[in-house]
Amino acid sequence: MFMFGNFLMAVAKLINFVLGAYIWVVIARAVITWVNADPYNPIVRFLRQVTDPLLEKIRRVVPIMGGLDLSPMILILIIVFLQSFLVPTLQQIAVNLQ
Repeated sequence: MFMFGNFLMAVAKLINFVLGAYIWVVIARAVITWVNADPYNPIVRFLRQVTDPLLEKIRRVVPIMGGLDLSPMILILIIVFLQSFLVPTLQQIAVNLQ
């Protein structure tokens, strides 16, 4: 059973890393909207492809208000919630299995 506990701990750490990296991708995407970035730039295209599916879902629920797009901030709050709830829960389960 300890092998499954170790595996679950590794999955929790990986999820935490991926969520932390995605926060920085969302921040970079938000910064790019403030400048007149070339839409054909590969980095800009990558950031849009990675973030737009989730941001569009949030924009359907929370529309842009007065020219202020709150969807990146809401997405970051959701990610922080997942980091604060999901990762520690998985880690606690892994510790109990060891």
